[in-house]
Amino acid sequence: MTESIRRSGEYEHPQGDGQAPAADSVQSADQQRASAPVNPEWPPPPPYIPAQPFAAGPGAHGGQGGQGGQGGGTAVFPAVPAGPAHASGSRKRTRGPLALLAAVAIASAVVGGGTAFAFQELTGTDTVASSTTTHVVASSQRGSIAAIAKAVTPSVVEINATLDNGTSTGSGVVVTSDGEVVTNNHVIAGASSIKVRTSDGTSYTAQVVGTDSSKDLALIKLRNASGLKAAVLGDSDGLTVGDQVVAIGSPEGLTGTVTSGIVSALHRDVTVSTNENQGQQGGGGGWPFQFGGRQFNGDTGSSTTTYQAIQTDASLNPGNSGGALIDASGNIVGINSAMYSATQASDSSSAGSVGLGFAIPINTVKSDLATLRSGSQS
Repeated sequence: MTESIRRSGEYEHPQGDGQAPAADSVQSADQQRASAPVNPEWPPPPPYIPAQPFAAGPGAHGGQGGQGGQGGGTAVFPAVPAGPAHASGSRKRTRGPLALLAAVAIASAVVGGGTAFAFQELTGTDTVASSTTTHVVASSQRGSIAAIAKAVTPSVVEINATLDNGTSTGSGVVVTSDGEVVTNNHVIAGASSIKVRTSDGTSYTAQVVGTDSSKDLALIKLRNASGLKAAVLGDSDGLTVGDQVVAIGSPEGLTGTVTSGIVSALHRDVTVSTNENQGQQGGGGGWPFQFGGRQFNGDTGSSTTTYQAIQTDASLNPGNSGGALIDASGNIVGINSAMYSATQASDSSSAGSVGLGFAIPINTVKSDLATLRSGSQS
């Protein structure tokens, strides 16, 4: 007799007498099932064998089927529920905006600062900080000189130092809200007193915290200052020749003067004097420096130091020393330090900036800040 198999998958005996089928009948049925075509209505077998499969116990096949579950009998496995996963199972994969933002965060850890701009565009914010890139101005205004000037001018100050033989005028960049200011060492070298004026006209007295004449850098601290706007220090290693830059300083005491240009060259060897008695020439003239074997703005003397500078054609004049050189995103990329000055020219048409200026890379400044803050005087 040919065994009838129900499509529901239940193993019931057509006679219903409670007797298990003979062994040869079971074998015949197994052979039929192996040779029969797959019925799409039948559930497929599980893709794995559970850790503890259980054999059919008594009554599983109707009658005494206990022995049928041993040896060559067909084991019956519990059906895998199609509903929610068990607590011990895998969790559903998170989807939606949260997962998208998480993916962007992971990508930013891989590719660095370049992803910060992508995150900015995704979230719609104007200012996004990262380890390498901060957009001080909105991305839609990137490169706008007016936007850069508006954002950065409050972070640039005018410095007036009283010396034994006169006065020195320069500029500085605010690096902390409580009044730490970076400037050139030659602006405050040998000063008996220092006065600082911010862009809103507020005046402070300042004291020297630390100096590094080998890099022509100094850190001063404004007394009783708070709530100042600190500049964002960028990455000067990311500059390329031709990049747009903006300079802000106080040439000839004209506070908050803004000029613009490009990066003309990189890694220029500039030599400046480390002698604090050298002073600025002609009561506010350009600080003497040497480049390419030539002396500019007077003699640098015998005590000098050389550093690799950013060259720019942004107009720099006496008083810009210590001020900010800024990239198109509003980040400080250099501290203006040396410029050719034609103050000795008798022809007024040749006076002023000739597009030959130099700035200390901001990465040099950042690497020196800890030394300056320690009070080192060198």
